Amino acid sequence: MSVNRELETDMLALFQTIDLALNLYTWILIASAIFSWLHAFNVINSSNQFVNSVGNFLYAVTEPALRPIRRILPDLGGIDISPVILLLLIFFIRSLMWNSIVPLFLR
Repeated sequence: MSVNRELETDMLALFQTIDLALNLYTWILIASAIFSWLHAFNVINSSNQFVNSVGNFLYAVTEPALRPIRRILPDLGGIDISPVILLLLIFFIRSLMWNSIVPLFLR
């Protein structure tokens, strides 16, 4: 196999790994939003150790990405649309990657 073909294979594997990580983070964001709704409406027992651990994990994983977006957004009266903005940003990055960047490496 030529060096050029090996580079294409390696780059494709890298882009697929990045895409997988972004896809996984998308589901974590969705789970975090659902968890926060369930917690806000007292549907789940937050004093349960497992539930509390899941909530802490989701908060720790998503908050570093959501905090800068919340700083930029205006106050919407208790409505937090930062997860939606971040999901749109992730979808944009994935689309840009597959439609513009990957074709540059796969000729």
